[in-house]
Amino acid sequence: MRAHARILLVEDEALTATILKELLEAHGHSVRHCSDGEDAWLQLDADSTGIDVILLDRNMPKLDGMGLLKRIKQDPRLVHIPVILETVQSDQESILEGLRQGAYYYLTKPWQPQVLLAVVQTALHQFEEVRHLIERVRCAQRPLSLFQTGSFSLRNMEEGRLLANYLAHVCPEPERAILGLQELLVNAIEHGNLEISYAEKGRLLLAGEWQREIERRLQWPQFRERRVEVRFDRDPGFLRFTIIDQGQGFDWRSYLDFAPERAFDLHGRGIAMAGKFSFDALQYHGAGNVVTAIIHTPVVAV
Repeated sequence: MRAHARILLVEDEALTATILKELLEAHGHSVRHCSDGEDAWLQLDADSTGIDVILLDRNMPKLDGMGLLKRIKQDPRLVHIPVILETVQSDQESILEGLRQGAYYYLTKPWQPQVLLAVVQTALHQFEEVRHLIERVRCAQRPLSLFQTGSFSLRNMEEGRLLANYLAHVCPEPERAILGLQELLVNAIEHGNLEISYAEKGRLLLAGEWQREIERRLQWPQFRERRVEVRFDRDPGFLRFTIIDQGQGFDWRSYLDFAPERAFDLHGRGIAMAGKFSFDALQYHGAGNVVTAIIHTPVVAV
């Protein structure tokens, strides 16, 4: 995984753009600057693979940030690039609009340099992981069209990534499904079996200690034997994935949609993103340690 991001900075205020560019480049990132949304769209359209992260001002001339964000998330070539919205608007309606359109993070001015750098690094890590997963999906064969049902048991993150990649091949749109499957499996491991709380994950991400803490907790006696159980079923017209962890559950109701109070956290949007972009239905059960995801499939007439 690369440590330095190729960033498209879309910012019409010259002073702000200069400050951001100097800060990001001082930490090893390469920055390409556009002063309006139309110019940014032309560059993205011409080079859809040369950008890892987009830092986007919401209020701009010609094509504003929300207009550009919508175009990005509607383009299959660009949809997975994380977009960090930068704005002075901090009202709940503006925040929710951006998150629901697929923004990775909502950064309000004046921003803190440490937070900005942490957000960029986290977004880069996620994008590199997503790109790696998609490449594996594209390169793999799809001999699983006759696969009807299956049960799986996993323990750690690498096993979760492998299983997400495997199950994505069963789906009619693997690139759409793989992100949601991985999100649910990661959530079952870290928040479920390893009992890393929401607040703890935020602190760990900011400190760059999240992965190390996961490896550490996997060795704790109380967590060492815990497994995540996954069941796949193919039914007429849909695929069903059921994921069960051995944790205490969580208040899943507040994570099915984009909550404005979590808009400035480094995480917390994965379940809502999975429900919006990867699955046709997503339902948690009981205390929250059981989740069912549904993907519709064409019904073949006999």
